[in-house]
Amino acid sequence: TSSRSLNDLPDDSEVLRPYISALRQRARSQLHPAGTLDFSDAFLIRFLRARDFDVELALKLVLNHQRWRRDSPEISGCLSPRSVLGLLNNSYHAVLPQRDHAGSRVLLYRIGQWNPKDWSAFQVFRVSLMTSEIICTETETQQRGLKVIFDLAGWSLGHALQFNPSLAKKISSVLQDSFPLKVRGIHLLNEPRFFRPVFAMLRPFLPEKIKQRIHMHGADYCNTLSDFFSPSVLPPEYGGEGPALEDACQEWTNQLLQSERLLNQIADHPTGDIAINPGSFVSA
Repeated sequence: TSSRSLNDLPDDSEVLRPYISALRQRARSQLHPAGTLDFSDAFLIRFLRARDFDVELALKLVLNHQRWRRDSPEISGCLSPRSVLGLLNNSYHAVLPQRDHAGSRVLLYRIGQWNPKDWSAFQVFRVSLMTSEIICTETETQQRGLKVIFDLAGWSLGHALQFNPSLAKKISSVLQDSFPLKVRGIHLLNEPRFFRPVFAMLRPFLPEKIKQRIHMHGADYCNTLSDFFSPSVLPPEYGGEGPALEDACQEWTNQLLQSERLLNQIADHPTGDIAINPGSFVSA
C-alpha cells in the first residue's frame, strides 16, 4: 500500500494496526525500557501521518517531540490561551475558517499586531503551539497539512531584537522536527528589507524541503497570493472573498479559549498524550 493511500485511511483501519504497533513498541523501548510508558493509537497515528507511515521517521519525530517537551519547559510548560489573551484580542492570529483547495489548514499571523514591549518571543511562539496542538488532532489536517501566511507589515527592530540564534534554532527545530504536522507552504507578505538578514539566520536550520516551500510576496501580495489560494479562503484584506480578518481572528481566539482546559491538560501531562492517564506510569 502506498504512503498516500495509507494516509487516507481512517484511524481505526485494520491496515494501520501493524504500523501503530511497531511505532508503539519502538517508542516504548527507546523512552522507557522499564515498560510502564504507553501511548494511545490516536496520538501515535499523528506522527505516522506526519511522516507518511515511515515508522523510522515517525519514531524520530516522537522522540524529538518528547525531548523537546522535556528540555524546553519555558515553551511547552504553558499552553493557556488566557496567558496571551491581549495578543489574541489584538487580531494577531487566525486559523482561517475554510481549508484551501488541497484540504490544508491555512494559518495567518500578523506580526505588526505583536508589540514586543508587551510580549516576548516565547509568549508569541506559544500561540503557535496552542494552535498546533488543536489542529493536529484533526484527521484532515494530519492528512493534508497546513499552509502559513506571515504578514510582516509593522516588523521592527524591536521584533528583530527578540530573536537570537539560539532562540531561532529552538523555534525552527520545534517547527521542523518535533511537531506532528506537515508544513506545506510558508507565505511571507510585506517582508521589510532588514527581514532578509533575520531570515538568512534561520535559513541554515531549515530542511531543503521547507526552503522550497517558502514564498516571498512582498507588498504586491494581492496579485500573487491568488496563485496559491482561492478567493473564498482569503479575507478581503488579502484580496479574497472570505470572512473579514478581524472576524476570523476573533473566531479562532474563541476556539482557543474554549480549549483552555484541554490545552492545560496537554501542558501538564508527562508525554502530552492525554488519552493515557499520567498516573499509570512513573516518569523516568
